[in-house]
Amino acid sequence: MFVDKAEISIASGKGGNGAVTFRKEPFVPEGGPNGGDGGDGGSIIFVADRNLRTLMDFKYKRKYEAENGQDGMKKNRFGKKGEDLYIKVPVGTLIYDKETGLLMKDMIHDGDELVAAKGGRGGRGNVHFKSSVRRAPNFAEAGTPGKERTVILELKLIADVGLLGFPNVGKSTLLSAATSAKPKIANYHFTTIDPNLGVVNIHDTSFVMADIAGIIEGAHEGLGLGFRFLKHIERTKVLVHVIDVSGSEGRDPIEDYIKINEELVQYDPQLAKKPQIIAANKMDMVYDEDKLNEFMEFMDKEGRKVFQISAAGRQGIMELLNEVLHQIESYEPEEETQVELFDLEMDDYDPDYRTVTAYKDEDGVFVLEGKQLSKIFNSTNFNDMGSVRYLYRYIVEKGGMDQMLELGLEEGDTVRIEDYEFEYYED
Repeated sequence: MFVDKAEISIASGKGGNGAVTFRKEPFVPEGGPNGGDGGDGGSIIFVADRNLRTLMDFKYKRKYEAENGQDGMKKNRFGKKGEDLYIKVPVGTLIYDKETGLLMKDMIHDGDELVAAKGGRGGRGNVHFKSSVRRAPNFAEAGTPGKERTVILELKLIADVGLLGFPNVGKSTLLSAATSAKPKIANYHFTTIDPNLGVVNIHDTSFVMADIAGIIEGAHEGLGLGFRFLKHIERTKVLVHVIDVSGSEGRDPIEDYIKINEELVQYDPQLAKKPQIIAANKMDMVYDEDKLNEFMEFMDKEGRKVFQISAAGRQGIMELLNEVLHQIESYEPEEETQVELFDLEMDDYDPDYRTVTAYKDEDGVFVLEGKQLSKIFNSTNFNDMGSVRYLYRYIVEKGGMDQMLELGLEEGDTVRIEDYEFEYYED
């Protein structure tokens, strides 16, 4: 099954906590601190792999988590860093941040990498909190949490040539004749559901050809396979429009040509500007020469090069491929539309990280909140007065105490931080 879009959740690893340990030495109060730092959490990293062709793996697994960092240890030993989690995606995958809708990276080259969720930082051990007045700190720093986000993966095939055409006009047969690909071929009156890729080897070089699922009227509005088809030709350099000129299916080749190109323009006007070569297929089955001549005259007015072929009989294939190669070699990339990108450099920056806010809930409890406050609170040893004073001083310095007093804080009131409640007493 070909899967070209998926939504998954990712979570990087939490940083390990710093250690609270003491070495045992004579005449040194409590032996002196020697708690090591916690290890950083593992990151989530996407990697483009040319050996993959589909997002099938993400259909069954939707959540990916990296390893947490190890806590620090005694004797100043650092905790082990959490293992990074590498997630392989096909070349041509676009990765979007769901919350903002912004593009994080277009994985267009084999080996491209994206750190989509950076691991949390390890906390500092108690050795870092030693000072001239605090010889034996009985607290350490907690590791920071990992980052969680939902990402949208969208695959756009990377092929040099895209085969256009209505169902049953011979696209799959042409791909089979021109490459070693083995698509399913039959006299279906409906379209191929999955795109097929093949490599054309010609004149000591090669290029990739894609038989992309056929379209119907209204595809630009999502009808039929709609966007699933149209998006896969956005990266192609050359379009080969396969048209059944035999009349065996009762189709009008001129009408088919017009409808397909109208769909291209409606979806993206840039697609209509790509070089388009006409492959007049099923020439061995033509029975109305007048209709064929009318078609050729119409294409001449359109300025299109027409190659008369029989994909099933392998006639005229080489001439067509020679022209395709010429168009690829002379192809000049179009100016890319500027897309607003997700700012990865600002991803770790949080202007509210050090902000402490206070409010009074419906039960009359004064609540203190803040991201750095949570980190310090979780690092506090409430059996150690130095650690408690450090927490209290932080709340005062960040304006948390002033905010609560303005809200009417009085002696005996309850203050909540995280899931813990305390009774307030004035000094």
